[in-house]
Amino acid sequence: MRIAILIAALGLMVCDTGVDAAATTKPKTHTVTIEAMRYQPERLTVASGDTIVWVNKDVVPHTATSKAGGFDSETILADQSWRVTLRTKGDFAYICTFHPTMKARLRVR
Repeated sequence: MRIAILIAALGLMVCDTGVDAAATTKPKTHTVTIEAMRYQPERLTVASGDTIVWVNKDVVPHTATSKAGGFDSETILADQSWRVTLRTKGDFAYICTFHPTMKARLRVR
């Protein structure tokens, strides 16, 4: 009987750490590659607090600009990158202001 009580108590200690699993999720870094006049991936879903890095592998400058999302990289030169950490949840379309046919979508959950 004593062993059963001890095992049950240990089980409770192991199961109830007092820490919310969602609160311990570490922020991640996601990369969007700009190449061949496209964003890759064109659709990306991230968690609030994650960082997104845009890497320009084209020979011309680009931007990652979303008025609704409140972010604007300004000019990302060739072989350069820009990063932002977003905390506002939503679905944000963005474009390159130099090349408006370049479009992508970022979802922050």
